[in-house]
Parts: sequence; structure tokens; C-alpha cells
Amino acid sequence: MGLFFDPFDNLLCILLGISFTVWFTLLLVFIIVPAIFGVSFGIRRLYMKSLLKIFEWATLRIERGAKEKNHLLYKPYSNAIIAKEPTSLEEEIKEIRRSGSNRDLDSASEFEMSDIFYFARRGVESIMDDEVTKRFSAEELESWNLLTRSNYNFHYISLRLTVLWGLGVLIRYGFLLPLRVTLAFTGVGLLVFLTSIIGLLPNGRMKNFLSEKVHLMCYRICVRALTAIITYHDRENKPKNGGICVANHTSPIDVIILASDGCYAMVGQIHGGLMGVIQRSMVKACPHIWFERSEVKDRHLVAKRLSDHVEDKSKLPILIFPEGTCINNTSVMMFKKGSFEIGSTVYPVAIKYDPRFGDAFWNSSKFGMVNYLLRMMSSWAIVCSVWYLPPMCREEGEDAVQFANRVKAAIARQGGLVDLLWDGGLKRGKVKDTFKEEQQKLYSKMLVGTQEDRSRS
Repeated sequence: MGLFFDPFDNLLCILLGISFTVWFTLLLVFIIVPAIFGVSFGIRRLYMKSLLKIFEWATLRIERGAKEKNHLLYKPYSNAIIAKEPTSLEEEIKEIRRSGSNRDLDSASEFEMSDIFYFARRGVESIMDDEVTKRFSAEELESWNLLTRSNYNFHYISLRLTVLWGLGVLIRYGFLLPLRVTLAFTGVGLLVFLTSIIGLLPNGRMKNFLSEKVHLMCYRICVRALTAIITYHDRENKPKNGGICVANHTSPIDVIILASDGCYAMVGQIHGGLMGVIQRSMVKACPHIWFERSEVKDRHLVAKRLSDHVEDKSKLPILIFPEGTCINNTSVMMFKKGSFEIGSTVYPVAIKYDPRFGDAFWNSSKFGMVNYLLRMMSSWAIVCSVWYLPPMCREEGEDAVQFANRVKAAIARQGGLVDLLWDGGLKRGKVKDTFKEEQQKLYSKMLVGTQEDRSRS
């Protein structure tokens, strides 16, 4: 009986061998080799245009099916309060006092019970249309992109859409996911292996040259592992050695997006496991800045390490995400002032993702790193635009906070993002007492100012 199955076993082994040979040959010719030389055959952009046409057709089918079945299509943020022109606390309280009393406003007492309505209304508005919390959840789409996680109701409207969605699942999980996983392991494996070898070379121009080429090659392979389609703008403003590159932060893949177009010195905490192996190999070939867990909270030590790095003009620019956490790419939140206290030239970069092809936002409170990467690799693609803004320096009389806000405003304006003053730390923490005290100070200042005006008169 064993002899009877031998020919079939041999045939199966031959077929598997041929399949793997063809698979890796295609990867080598169409993906890995172009990544090494930084060229593209335009396949990904053609793929993106094809997806857009399919999405447009699916959206028309959804709208037609919804009309036939009287379905209510979901519109994101449709229940949001209509924004009105911003007014000061004093103006709004005066308006409330006028509407609630026939007395002259100047004769009113320092405090009136009607003032409470202003704070109550602002509290209700914050609950109904919280501009902070919604920045920590995935951006909603008005149309369906054939991903189950975008809206579960869309693919039940018609049989054609259901079949198309099922075909999409087969393509994404049966073809794209294995391809991307293979590329990811190839890119990371080459990065660890080659940087470890380069680390054995003596410091010098040759080592720096080889390190930059290896980093670029491996990051470009990793970009192809995400089917990332990136459009870079204003490359003449790319960060230069001895500077600090700051960008808005949406996802861990922000690093790959930027590093595939130029080399940077990374800043971060030392990790264990696979991430630790990658960090240790990278630092052998390039002077990245890794901190022990106990050192991260030492602001003076961190600032000194960064300052020492930027003073050496032969070292790569430092890449920093001053928000300190991932935001859903609809806004830019408060920049931590640490990287703006050093006094180096700052190179702002704006990154804007197109959520129609896949949501790049990492909700770390909901998904672990492995789960997140699986979602990325099973999406259609990662499409984004990167703008290199002109370098900015700290102006005379400008403190670090003001400088950080000016850089943040420039990034938000270029990327079409909402500029928010709130701290991204609210993702996991409570509102600081200083924010509450600020409102109390404004109200007290209004009352004291009114009393002083009456005493003068």
C-alpha cells in the first residue's frame, strides 16, 4: 500500500516545489528587486484606480438598493450639533443675563443664578458632540469600501454586493494576506540580518552609506507588504542632518511611510521580544536613540541625548511624533514641548491617509499590535499623501509651547486636519484639573472686572 501512494506523494512534492519557486520568483522580480532600486512598475496605482471604480459602482448599488427598500443610509456625525461662531464666556453670560432679566446689566450683582445655565449648556454640548473622544475611534465612511468592518448593513442590500463582498474576502485573505506576510518577513529579516553585518564594519563613510541603502531597501519592501501607495510632495523640504523631523501620528506604520523616502534616527523605548531584536540590530548600523524604561521619564536625560545628536551634523535627522499617541487622522492634538526646547531646526511633515482603502489608525486600547497588523495586511491598500513643509526655527521671544503650537498649526493646515489644543493623553487619562481651573479663572476674572468697572464709574 505504501508503494501505491509514493508516485502521488512525489507528484505533490514536485507541484509544491514548482509553486513555491514561481511564487518567490514573482516576488523577487516584481517587488523585491524594484524595492532595492527604488523603482515602481505602476501596478499599485493601477490597482488603486481599479478599486476606486469598484467602490463607485458599489456605492451606486447601495444607494439604489436603499431607496428600493427604504433603508436609511448611515451618515457619520449626522447628529452633531451645528457649530456656531465662537464667543467668549463673558459675552455668552451677558446674553443669558439679558434674556433672563429686565434689569439693566450694569446693575446686576456679581453672581446670578442664571450664570449656571451657561456651564450646564456647555457640559451638555460636550457630551453630545465631544470633539476629543471621537478622535480616538476609527473615522467613519459615507460609502462602503467592501470591508466588513466599515458597515455591516451594506453588503446585505443586494445579491450582487454580497457576491462581490465574498469575492473580496477571498482575494484579501487568500492572495493579498499571504503575499504581504511573506514580504513583511522578508523585509524585517533582511533588516535584522544586513544591519547586524554592517554593524561589524568600522565607523566611517562606507558604513553610513551601506546603512542608509539597507534601511531604505528594507523599508521599501515593508511598504510593499502593506500595498502602500504614497504620494510625496515638496521633496526639496526633506529633513536634513542635524535637524528634527516632527509629524502628526496616526499609526506605527508612519515610521515606515517616512523612512521609505529617507533615512532617520529613531527615538523610542527599548523593547523585548522581536521588537528588541530589531532595535538592537538597527542601532549597530545607525545611531538610533533608544531609552531604557527607567530613563524615559527623565526629561533632562532625554533632552541631553537629543541635543547631543542634533549637534553632530553628520548624524541623520531625528524622527519624532510629538503628540505621543495615535490620533485617527482627522485632527492634530497637542504637541509635547520637549522636542521644541532643544533649539534645533524643525522640519514639519504632514501625513494624511485615505480611509477608503483601509483604516490606518491604530486604536491601541482596542487592538493589540498583532491584531492591528493583521487588519492592515487584510485591507485593500494603504493610500496616503506626505507633505514636507519648509523648515521652521524658534523665533526670538517665543517659548517652546508657542513654537510647538505654530508647527502644529502648519501641519494641520497643510494636511487638512483639525487643529486641537487638547492633550492626546486624554485617550487614557482624565481631564487635568488645570483645564477646569482655567474656566473658573475666566469666570472669576469676569466678575472681578465687572466690579472694578462699577467702582471706577
